[in-house]
This record gives sequence, structure tokens and C-alpha cells, in this order.
Amino acid sequence: MVEVVLRAVRVDVGSSTPLLLLEEVSGNRVLPIFIGAPEATAIAYALQQIETPRPMSHDLLGNVIEALGGRLFSVEVTGLVDNTYFASLRILNDGVETLVSARPSDAIAVALRVGAPILVNDELMASEAKIFDLEDDDDEAYVELEIDDDDEVEEADLVAELREFLDNVNPEDFGS
Repeated sequence: MVEVVLRAVRVDVGSSTPLLLLEEVSGNRVLPIFIGAPEATAIAYALQQIETPRPMSHDLLGNVIEALGGRLFSVEVTGLVDNTYFASLRILNDGVETLVSARPSDAIAVALRVGAPILVNDELMASEAKIFDLEDDDDEAYVELEIDDDDEVEEADLVAELREFLDNVNPEDFGS
């Protein structure tokens, strides 16, 4: 397994689809994974440390694992079948390891909230990862997804805002 960090949540300009950019910790490869708008919102919340008045689903799952005496040891992006990525939550409880199947976006959202490492299968990283310069601000193929933080953030409002952005974004909005 290759340890990665979530480098960014961006929106692909061509398809107006959110994607995760997972960068290997000790290398220069990046695995892009397209995800849904609600999952992008949840991950952006976690990255920007936005507190919600009530726990979001990913907070809830982390809380349940902990309340039952377990610990999310890691999340693992394990495979790709027919353009669909697969992941697992690796949970430890009283010395017993349990793997729970999950979508990568959900697994990563939970990992960000509980501080668990994110891993990618070696063969998957070798076959699907790209070399990106994530520090290059002139990349017109993607736009960074950012959420404005105000004290009374509502999840439904944020999802609606993200959907409106995705519905109305044009390539011209990002320069020449």
C-alpha cells in the first residue's frame, strides 16, 4: 500500500465534476478520483475545519466506531472496476480487524475527521496515478473548491451552493 494525503478537492472544468487529488507521501504521483457533489462538500468541510451545528454523516460514523470501542486504523483505496473506485475502512476493535467496504469519497471523509491514514493499493497507484504539479496555480483544467465559513453553516445550503456552482460553471470563468 502507498500512503497518500488528500492534496485538494477540485472541480474538473470540462465535466464540472468534483474530484479528489490523492498525492503519495513519498513521491510525486497523484491519483485523481471523481466524486459526487455531496461527498465533495463533506470533504471540503473537513479540510477547512468547518463546524456544523449537528454531526454530519461522516462525523456520525466516526463517533459510532469510537463509541463501540473501535478505531479507524486506515482507509484503503483498493481497486478500480468499470471506472468505479472501491475502498475499505480498516477498523480495529479489541485486537480484531474488520474491513468494511466503502466508497473512496466516504472513506476519506471519515478518515479526515478521525485522523486516520489514507492508503492506495500499489498496483492501482502504478496504473492510474498521474504526475501533477499541484502547486501550479495556472492549471485551467481544475478550480479549487472552497467553502465560505460562517458560524451557522447548514449542510443543505452548502450542497445547494455547490450544485449551483457546478451547474453554472463555464471554462471562460477560469481565464483564457
